[in-house]
Amino acid sequence: MQAPPVSETPADPPPLLVRRLRWAQPWQWLAWGVRDVLRAPWIALFYGLCFWAMALLLGWVFKASPEYLMSMASGCLLVGPFLAMGLYEVSRRLERGERPELGASLDCWSGHLQSMGMLVMVLMVLEMLWGRAAMVVFAISFDTGMPTTASILQTVLRRENWEFLLIYLAVGAVFAALVYAFTVVSLPTILDRDTDALTACITSMRVVGLNMGVMLLWAGMITLLVGASLLLYGAGLLVVGPVLGCASWHAYRASVYVEQAADR
Repeated sequence: MQAPPVSETPADPPPLLVRRLRWAQPWQWLAWGVRDVLRAPWIALFYGLCFWAMALLLGWVFKASPEYLMSMASGCLLVGPFLAMGLYEVSRRLERGERPELGASLDCWSGHLQSMGMLVMVLMVLEMLWGRAAMVVFAISFDTGMPTTASILQTVLRRENWEFLLIYLAVGAVFAALVYAFTVVSLPTILDRDTDALTACITSMRVVGLNMGVMLLWAGMITLLVGASLLLYGAGLLVVGPVLGCASWHAYRASVYVEQAADR
């Protein structure tokens, strides 16, 4: 009597490992980001226009309803990494010697809907908590009603109101740090390795935990570049946005690998 065939189970994917980074590497990521933008200028321009539109929307919200600025800023911090996913695809194709295409970059997330959906849910919860916390700070600080843009500027310039500014910035810093830790390499990981959202987020937090100093430097560089690009009505994001998007792909490639793969 012939024995029944043994069913083969699919092999588990190799575990994702995290490298220890060097202090000079964030500057290399920026240089590689500039190189990728120069190799795909028209695609970079499209994404730059999208980032600029987000900055103009933030500026309009600040003038019309400043109490919603933190909510809008947190929303942009969530949308930004997903928008940059197309730039990750551009850098990935260039790295493989393939020709980048705008259509492929816009559709790169379609094969990872389940993982992306879970990550979106987690980040939306953070965004709602962030926005609610900011509204509470405003409500406590302005007991006579929601402020106007002019009253906010007057509040910031008054020395006796330093507590409001400190609390407001502290709340934003806490939630921004959480979003950064969850997303700094999670989306490139999903795109490149097709992992689930939990694995991607844990990997991202491991990268930050193992390389706290370097990743703080990278976060500071991102903040300074984005802040400087906002000075001329956000027009600097036409260049800075795509460069940082492509550079973030190289940050992922430098920090995450699998033992069996011949990663750099």
